Amino acid sequence: MGSPLAKEAPRQSESSDKIWTRDFILICLSNFFVFLGFQMTLPTLPLFVEELGGNDQLIGIVVGIFTFSALLIRPSAGHSLETKGRRFVFLTGLGIFIFSVGSFGFVKSLLFLFIMRIIQGLGWGFSTTASGTIATDLIPANKRGEGMGYYGLSGNIALAFGPSLGLALVGVISFTQLFLICALLGLLAFLLSSRIRFKKVEAKATPPVKKWDFYEKTALPPSLLLFFITVTFGGIASFLPLYSAQKGIEGIQWYFLLYAAALMITRTFAGKLYDTRGHKAVFLPGTLLILISMLLLSWLPNSLILFTAAILYGLGFGTVQPALQAWSVKESSANRRGMANATFFSFFDLGVGIGAIAFGQIGHWLGYSSIYSVAAISVLCSILLYFYIVIKSSVRKPA
Repeated sequence: MGSPLAKEAPRQSESSDKIWTRDFILICLSNFFVFLGFQMTLPTLPLFVEELGGNDQLIGIVVGIFTFSALLIRPSAGHSLETKGRRFVFLTGLGIFIFSVGSFGFVKSLLFLFIMRIIQGLGWGFSTTASGTIATDLIPANKRGEGMGYYGLSGNIALAFGPSLGLALVGVISFTQLFLICALLGLLAFLLSSRIRFKKVEAKATPPVKKWDFYEKTALPPSLLLFFITVTFGGIASFLPLYSAQKGIEGIQWYFLLYAAALMITRTFAGKLYDTRGHKAVFLPGTLLILISMLLLSWLPNSLILFTAAILYGLGFGTVQPALQAWSVKESSANRRGMANATFFSFFDLGVGIGAIAFGQIGHWLGYSSIYSVAAISVLCSILLYFYIVIKSSVRKPA
């Protein structure tokens, strides 16, 4: 066996219609384990910040700075994918992720945690940009929506177990032990991904990537739509456990399980629907479900409404996200898929980061329920922007 960082070799025919190849299974398994380690920290980090003496504002900053550091590194990750190769970028990102998450177990101050979250974001930006691009390479073009749905399912299964597992474990083991377990899951992802026979992208027929080119123009419309949607995720990931506890509502673990189960259900049909009928068939139904979910959370009288909001959010986000990702790479050339994925995930990160930081301030000033009212307005902005994009596109077509 060669070195894990060895240069990838050309393989796989673009004409193949098979989705479930050996390498596609490996990238899905690798994605599952790194997402499982990440998701286990998602609801437990706010508790850890509280233990270190932080308040709501500091929780928002600690959560948000991670996504901003990931955002800043994604253009570089996109360039490196086309120049240094998929293998180098992916394994480097996983290595940084493993180191940073493992270091959380030895954090004794908020300043050190803040620094390590920045480093974690760099690793996350590299690894997720690379993994999405690798999956895109391996999926036949005519089945990209379906394939990205299956690829996304690997992260959704991790989401089904990660937050609940993290919350359960932190009740019986220390934060140090929890974070070391998360780092070991990242190491497992690294070992699996080192076995992938990465596809080499030939860039001869297309213009080379420019040094100061920070985004893929064709990926901007779906990425902007995603931004307004992922703002909502910043409020859910950072403050919903604290909000439900404040209201005396039990079952926050079930929220994440139901949300992930609904996501998994959508993966079985949303991608195929996008492939056959386009984004018009999935975007509006999905965003309307997310909008209703945010309104229910702003109300939140009992556990039943909490669980209903989880299912609606899972169905909505699971329908919209893979379709937008497939849309973002649809018009890009083969040697621009890395930059298209970098653009897509940059707006994903920007939405989560702005949401976490802004909602930390809103929750501190106006209360937790206001977070989800503002989140509903953000979803409405995405819907209005979609109508603008569709109308502008239909006007251009006859010309």
